[in-house]
Amino acid sequence: MSEKKTNHFAHRISKELINGMPLAGFEGDVIIVDMQEKASEAVNYLKKQKLIGVDTESRPSFKRGVHYPTALVQIATEERCYLFRLSKIGMPQKLADIFSNQNICKVGLAFKDDINGLRRLRNFTPMNCVDIQKIAGQYGILDLGLQKIFAICFGKKISKKEQLTNWENSVLTPEQARYASTDAWATLLIYKELTATEPLSAKEAAELRSDDLQKQQQHQHDVLAARAEENKNQTDR
Repeated sequence: MSEKKTNHFAHRISKELINGMPLAGFEGDVIIVDMQEKASEAVNYLKKQKLIGVDTESRPSFKRGVHYPTALVQIATEERCYLFRLSKIGMPQKLADIFSNQNICKVGLAFKDDINGLRRLRNFTPMNCVDIQKIAGQYGILDLGLQKIFAICFGKKISKKEQLTNWENSVLTPEQARYASTDAWATLLIYKELTATEPLSAKEAAELRSDDLQKQQQHQHDVLAARAEENKNQTDR
């Protein structure tokens, strides 16, 4: 077994710093699965994998309390990403079986929400599913958005421009397909980078979280104090 890399991760990163980074995106094969026959071919490939990155997309809702079912699940290896259009083909049993397969490690971000959305379409028992947000803190990473974690790990930016587009459209645009593939691929790369790196000790991780919480609380206190002072000055005028 090769030695793990020295932990080099920043704890947090600013949007301004990310905006100056070069853009990264999935450059492998993107395969849109919108028919049952294609689903069988895709699942046969995925069943042979030991590690896959997963993400889902739903039609965005701009009204409180209105939610739409999962329209797309994207599953990536480093070379290939399948986009299963669930709004067209539903959730095939053979695809659900991938998520129940203990021998395949599925990696996602905020994965519980994705899994629950998929289980509303076809119930299954999730096995060997890893949430990046649940393990990032073990490596000293406290920003938990996908774009920020990716930037901390690789010094590159992934685009979020297509996030609020309609994933139930009759045809996915090339931009939507590339965006969706990139998100699933990014979770896979992050997981591989984290697990190749030496984690913090439990004590170090706990101290880091405590220090960060104190800094956030102090920042909130400073902001509120500044607002109170500003309001007082306006009242005194």
